[in-house]
Amino acid sequence: MIESLLVANRGEIARRIIRTGRRLGIRTIAVHSEADGALPFVTEADEAVCVGPANPAQSYRNVEAILDAARSTGAQAIHPGYGFLSENADFARTVEGAGLIWVGPGADAISAMGDKINARNLMAAAGVPVAPGTTEPASDLDAAVAAAAEIGYPVMVKAAAGGGGMGMGVAADEAALRTEYDKVRAFAERMFGDGSVLIERYFPRVRHVEVQILGLADGRVVALGERECSVQRRNQKLVEESPSPAVSPELRERFLAAAVRAGEAVNYRNAGTVECLLDPSTQEFFFLEMNTRLQVEHPVTEYVYGVDLVEEQLRVAAGLAPTFDPDALAPRGHAIELRINAEDPKRFLPGPGAITTWNEPSGTGVRVDSGYVAGNTVTPFYDSLMAKLILTGDTREEAVQRARAAVAQFEIAGPKCNLPFFAELLENPEFLSGDYDTGIVSRMR
Repeated sequence: MIESLLVANRGEIARRIIRTGRRLGIRTIAVHSEADGALPFVTEADEAVCVGPANPAQSYRNVEAILDAARSTGAQAIHPGYGFLSENADFARTVEGAGLIWVGPGADAISAMGDKINARNLMAAAGVPVAPGTTEPASDLDAAVAAAAEIGYPVMVKAAAGGGGMGMGVAADEAALRTEYDKVRAFAERMFGDGSVLIERYFPRVRHVEVQILGLADGRVVALGERECSVQRRNQKLVEESPSPAVSPELRERFLAAAVRAGEAVNYRNAGTVECLLDPSTQEFFFLEMNTRLQVEHPVTEYVYGVDLVEEQLRVAAGLAPTFDPDALAPRGHAIELRINAEDPKRFLPGPGAITTWNEPSGTGVRVDSGYVAGNTVTPFYDSLMAKLILTGDTREEAVQRARAAVAQFEIAGPKCNLPFFAELLENPEFLSGDYDTGIVSRMR
């Protein structure tokens, strides 16, 4: 097993990785910005190194500073968490070129799946269903208009290099497309340094379902069930649950088989997620993208399949066999994750601030993965996620009941917080029925 691990991230995911490292007897090293020096992950690691100012480009995305920290502390491996440099193929190559172990998929797989158009074409060739769309970037507005006419409106306009729900727009007609194309292209150039745009069919009523895969050290790719991610605002997830209430055993078998084919097509190693759109009226699903990293919502899979995904990542990176039998994977129970963000519960606008009260719920079937404690400050420099509240039970109904109680018990004062939204959602008949889609939040508002 790896003996020393640098965690190139912050907040709750850094704490999460450090926790598994400690259990396995691995020496952990945290890197942090000047703004994050007082956060729990810094003191919980065996060592900590400040890598720069609050600006992520000068700290958490500062490749040289992170590698210097690894060298100075004698780190053997680097775990990137999610976000920041986690899906940066050049960073993965640089880490390995420095003689360190990269705890993630190979750089070639990251590159292959990082471009949405290339990924769509690879998946189609591998027999994974893809939605109607362009097979090469729409080079200009005229090309986008021609592609949309062939695909049929409404269409989704997407940044080819985007991810995490960013760089997307919907066009119901040509006039809207002309506006959205310029908007998405400008955003993509600013955020990703790549203005390439793809056009694909937009499904007005759709569910967002993803499959957790793990590429093992022996070359096999296995699937650890699906997660339902349809409760979203601005195409970004707020709630995830596993198993999906929309997925029958027969549909699950098709989902998992397609996800395994997707991983095999790029010789995938380590943890990854194959994201899909599900048309509930036809039970057809289409490849959306592959996230070549650990997902925010991995805890629901951990409960349902009885694994520690961070441990499995470390074992794959070290060339070791998994702790579980790949031929005997089966779901049990139900898990729901709520993303507790520092944001307005009505309009979901960020609301950073100093935390004056922080009292976490506890009890049977309650897990809290948090990045903060009372006295810390949620700054405007990073994502608004403060904690993940994970509720489990033998049934979905039991998990929902525990979620209601836990939301009522969770006390946060100081920054704005979306806990009131979850209290509302957990009484919403559409959500409780399990028959909901990605429009549920807009219908609540």
